[in-house]
Amino acid sequence: MTDKKIIAVIGAGFGDEGKGLAVDHFCSVGEGCLVVRHNGGAQAGHTVKSGEKRFVFHQLSSGSFRRADTYMAETFLPDLFKIEEEISGFAAVSGHIPVIFGNVGACITIIDDVLLNMALETSRGKNRHGSCGMGINEAVLRSEAGFGITLGEVCGMSAEALERRLSQIRREYVYPRLSALGLDDAGEYSQLIRSARVTENAAEGILRGAEYITPSYGLRELAGGRERIVFEGAQGLLLDSENKRFSPHVTASRTGIRNPMDICRGSGLELDAAVYVMRSYVTRHGAGPLPCECDPGELGRINADKTNVENKWQGKLRYGYYESAEELAARITGDLSPWKGRAELFITHLNETGGMVKLKSGDVAAKSLLSESAFKGRIEGGYFSSSEREEPEYYAMIER
Repeated sequence: MTDKKIIAVIGAGFGDEGKGLAVDHFCSVGEGCLVVRHNGGAQAGHTVKSGEKRFVFHQLSSGSFRRADTYMAETFLPDLFKIEEEISGFAAVSGHIPVIFGNVGACITIIDDVLLNMALETSRGKNRHGSCGMGINEAVLRSEAGFGITLGEVCGMSAEALERRLSQIRREYVYPRLSALGLDDAGEYSQLIRSARVTENAAEGILRGAEYITPSYGLRELAGGRERIVFEGAQGLLLDSENKRFSPHVTASRTGIRNPMDICRGSGLELDAAVYVMRSYVTRHGAGPLPCECDPGELGRINADKTNVENKWQGKLRYGYYESAEELAARITGDLSPWKGRAELFITHLNETGGMVKLKSGDVAAKSLLSESAFKGRIEGGYFSSSEREEPEYYAMIER
């Protein structure tokens, strides 16, 4: 696939498949790469190792060790309050500050989105939806209600003006939503939502974060002369906002090929390839159904996951088998349906399962999975990864 210029990296499952590893690999062609963050926001956690260095990317691109620039598309939800901490952390590890572009039309996440999210998810008790508590869905709902703040607006505001805007949003939208949800007395969360100091700190933090971002009017103006453009998805197909099977335990954004395809078309560009990333077994971090769930010991010598650690929002990382090759192929080919191109798989963690993909009906060798009849005509090859420190092996399918 080395000749492909515009690539969409897509999670095939519930997230945590290894998209960071894939993006890092595709950005290895040179320093002229651009990575497009196009869905979700700061809730992503994509791990990349570079030599002895390790970093978990949230809003920065997973190609940052390769000096790839980051572009936050209009469909991304930047959390400018958090971006400064991530940039500082990455600079401490890598020794450089990455270049970040942001679409002026991208709606930002604000502190009240996060607080509302935390209050609502906590109130659900044992019936939690599996939210990360990062305010993504609340940011979407607020923006749809006409109370969005775009990155372009923020870049032209003073701290005082932004604080007034945040306070207005509280009065006219956040307080009524808090009441509608029955969360007026949601303990510390409702107290923080009513704190003027929180709004003041938020305005200052947002503007500090905005200083790291160069406003952009679209991908077209950034695409010229790039070695490669990589779309870095967050979450996976099973958490797509349109996935009815697993609703309401899904995310608020499109996780598949739709955003990359639309952004390319709107920019006069052509998407060259879609790469679907999957582990050799299934994981889910958060509440919701997990078909074929099992003890990780059944799957192989599964290593402790240093990124998806147990936390108050998502609990422990859960494990399972794939239901079948047919079900896996159906979700991928279904996502590909609006696009005419062919795709590839990128299978990670193969060292933990002896090179096998764990299906409920029985193990199958990774290369053999590509030959399953359900993939016929859409999958042209695969990448096989057994180590975060080594480049994956590529296997091209022969026409059948």
